[in-house]
Amino acid sequence: MKQTQTLSPQMMQSMEILQMGSQELLEYIENQVQENPVLEMEEKYGSQDEASVLQRKLEWLESTDTQNRVYHQQDSEDDGKDPISNYGNADETEENLYLYVLSQLQVMELPPEVLAAGRFLVESLNQNGWLDEPLEDLATQMEQPMEVVEKALAVVQSLEPAGVGARNLSECLVLQLQRRHEDSALAIQIAKDHLEALSKNRYGLIAKALGVTQEEVHAACEIIRSLNPRPGSGFAARENLTYINPDIFVVNFPDHFEILTNDYFFPSLNVSSYYCRMLKDSEDSEVKDYLMGKVRQAKWVVRSIEQRRSTLLQCAEHILELQEDFFRHGPGHLKPMSLADIAQRVGVHESTVSRTVKDKYIQCASGVYPLSYFFSRSLGGSADASSPDAAKALLKKLIAGEDKKKPLSDQKLCELMSREGCELSRRTVAKYRDELGIPSTTGRKQYE
Repeated sequence: MKQTQTLSPQMMQSMEILQMGSQELLEYIENQVQENPVLEMEEKYGSQDEASVLQRKLEWLESTDTQNRVYHQQDSEDDGKDPISNYGNADETEENLYLYVLSQLQVMELPPEVLAAGRFLVESLNQNGWLDEPLEDLATQMEQPMEVVEKALAVVQSLEPAGVGARNLSECLVLQLQRRHEDSALAIQIAKDHLEALSKNRYGLIAKALGVTQEEVHAACEIIRSLNPRPGSGFAARENLTYINPDIFVVNFPDHFEILTNDYFFPSLNVSSYYCRMLKDSEDSEVKDYLMGKVRQAKWVVRSIEQRRSTLLQCAEHILELQEDFFRHGPGHLKPMSLADIAQRVGVHESTVSRTVKDKYIQCASGVYPLSYFFSRSLGGSADASSPDAAKALLKKLIAGEDKKKPLSDQKLCELMSREGCELSRRTVAKYRDELGIPSTTGRKQYE
């Protein structure tokens, strides 16, 4: 004889719903409504047009975020302009680099052969907006003389985004610098002839070669670093952009926080009153059995979704309570927190918390984060030790304050962080530095 625990299909279904993300749950609801006639789905946005839906979204943002409230009010006060009419209706040409550049080329008055060559060049752009193939090879493919192709290239390089049609990094930066209003002659010179020295922070070498001061070189290099070396990358990224629907919103007030669930994203589910009456009035045993099973299933789905919402809200409330410094001050203030900490406060098992935070997102003043982001181990093994997030923030602070002529080595950073109460090995410091995108000592050093 032995005692075993088994899970009913309803319990398994409830656990599956608990760990579903927003999009997955929405698809699940739609499938359940199609399979179960007793379930009725009430769209919260009904049959409204896109403008009214967007208006409600803007009102939601206005009521939950002070910054968006300011922007929304400015749009609403703009006389003669409908804040909804042009919002989100970007033409498809703005989503595609090729069409975006070609639309500018089409309206220019050009000789037919130059226009045809320009189209060919635009079609030859890679996703970064550069021309990979040599101009001579392109001219051969077009069966056009080099003179015509060079004129077409000059036209393409004059279009937006700045830097499009460049054949290398130097030319891309120069094209962008030539459109700047301020004096960028020195920056253009550096971009043309001294990019390698710039990559190694050899300001003294550049200053000596060009006969200017290091301060002037430093200012020019900062201008170059502010440019976009891949002018077409924004268009390529936008084509495959995936939007996240946060499950939880945290609104900051001066004296408290407010947590809201994203109920607007999900339709309301109800058990059909028509089929309930039919179940009550029908005398056919088969019909009653069928409807009874469907009603029971529908009620369980509704209950499971509500239980998911309730558990998610409880977990979010305790995460907010334990990570209040993060929500007030942003990244760098994350404290060590485990699944067991939340499970103990909510009164559930750790596996339940794990399922609850899986594929769920929270939106706060610092941005949108997965709920799993807030669970981090303690670097020192004690509750008061630093988290990886705090360690990275301290690492950035130390590197930002270092002498750029004598940057701190990973070992020295390790020692300084230890003095601040953050015990890390040299290898861990190097790992965190790489994750932050900070170069090594050689890459950070500025030479005389």
